[in-house]
Amino acid sequence: MTFRSLIRTGTGLVLMAALAACGGKGGNSVNVTDRPANLPDEFNPALNDYGYKRDTIWDLFVNLDDPNITLEVNRYLWNASLDVLSFLPVERIDPFSGVIVFGYGRPPGGGTAYRATVQVTDPALDARSLKVAVATRGGPADPDTVRAVEDAILTRARQLRISHANL
Repeated sequence: MTFRSLIRTGTGLVLMAALAACGGKGGNSVNVTDRPANLPDEFNPALNDYGYKRDTIWDLFVNLDDPNITLEVNRYLWNASLDVLSFLPVERIDPFSGVIVFGYGRPPGGGTAYRATVQVTDPALDARSLKVAVATRGGPADPDTVRAVEDAILTRARQLRISHANL
């Protein structure tokens, strides 16, 4: 037996011993399913969000998402945001989470460059469904500017809804 093979064998044995020590079957291990009987299942760390028991690390890679859950956004607010802020370039858009990220641009007749992020959080057409953040190159924009953009988006969304209802 050469010195190299002896080192490889010794290293392999050390790695196997370290891996066996991670098994958690010894006397000091804690079973995550052992909990007081009066706690509801949502406080059981062995259960995931859907009530399935997690047994191994490989359960992290199993798709247990509920296909019936969908995120919805208000289409009038979505389209109104794109209309009102059409002078800004669109950098990222995610219709599933309702986020539109605009890059820097100057409004027609304006001198200050703005960027904006719009999030539509609900299918309802109201002000609580809309979150707008506007910034200049120097930092956050004036709150009056943000309010004006929000009002313009809400007004345009109502116009789109009325025109759609008349069709």
